[in-house]
Amino acid sequence: MRRLRKIGIALGVLYLLLLVSAYFFQERLIFFPSKMPMSHEFDFCQPFEEFFLTTDDGAKLNAVHIKNNSTKGVALYFHGNSGNVSHLGHVANLITRKGYDAILVDYRTYGKSTGKLSEQALNEDAQLFYDYALNRYDENEIVLYGRSFGTGIASRLAAKNNPCRLILESPFSSAVDLGSHRFPILPVSWLSQFRFPSTEYMQEVKCPIYIFHGTADKVIPYKFAQRLYEAIPGDGKKLFTIEGGGHNYLQDYKVFKDGMNEALE
Repeated sequence: MRRLRKIGIALGVLYLLLLVSAYFFQERLIFFPSKMPMSHEFDFCQPFEEFFLTTDDGAKLNAVHIKNNSTKGVALYFHGNSGNVSHLGHVANLITRKGYDAILVDYRTYGKSTGKLSEQALNEDAQLFYDYALNRYDENEIVLYGRSFGTGIASRLAAKNNPCRLILESPFSSAVDLGSHRFPILPVSWLSQFRFPSTEYMQEVKCPIYIFHGTADKVIPYKFAQRLYEAIPGDGKKLFTIEGGGHNYLQDYKVFKDGMNEALE
């Protein structure tokens, strides 16, 4: 009996240490930034301008504006939780082939961007980029496009503004839902400093919403796209299910290509 008690105490202490570690190191569990030297020169094989925006707290946010004198407008793109803008040549090509300009954004700590990460800061940064687009395009010409982690940012931005449409590739219903799925032994709802409640944002989005998700996605399971889709009120929404599609390379599937033709008509 005494031995079992000691084992129970030891397990309790270990679990407490796990909770403390998860709380203080959660940023490292979520974000996988790829940095670049400030001297790095982008190569997108089409006209572009690199620019920086400065935030109120002094962060420098880097982005690339692909410029093809589009008559359709611009897609403001928020990538996933790894990589940086230099890896987005295929995204730039996809968007510009549909007749749009593109603004590709790097979050704080990613690429050449600086600053301290927080959910509030990321959302405020996104608004800065939206305002940058508003100064150059009519709002009914702005498309918001988020992939994976970026869907949480794009969803909130769409809720707080009036873009012409919202594209979500491999989205989650909320960061807490996803965290609870990945770490079922942890009280994620209590621990998480990053929540991104996309299902709540959907209640305020007024533009058409296009969702793309693969059924074999092991990073963000398909059920989260279904949950998000079902939370969207009204009928201004479409879910494109890519059978057998994983988390990456959805652009190789016909369903994705056909759906993107519609989303970026």
